[in-house]
Amino acid sequence: MPIYEFSCGDCERSFEELVRSADAVKEVACPTCGSHRVRRKISLFAASVNPGRATTGGSTAASCAPGGA
Repeated sequence: MPIYEFSCGDCERSFEELVRSADAVKEVACPTCGSHRVRRKISLFAASVNPGRATTGGSTAASCAPGGA
């Protein structure tokens, strides 16, 4: 169940909501004013990388650095 970030079209408050399905997004109401005029915002996310493991990019192309290294 993803947590989405919303913005209220009436009071302009931003809030987060745990949404069970894509259809449930239509039922989200602002917790401040109760309005259903809410917009889902594009949220940033964070990823955690295990510091003990090396990661690589998927490209085998030469880089843009001088010398193509």
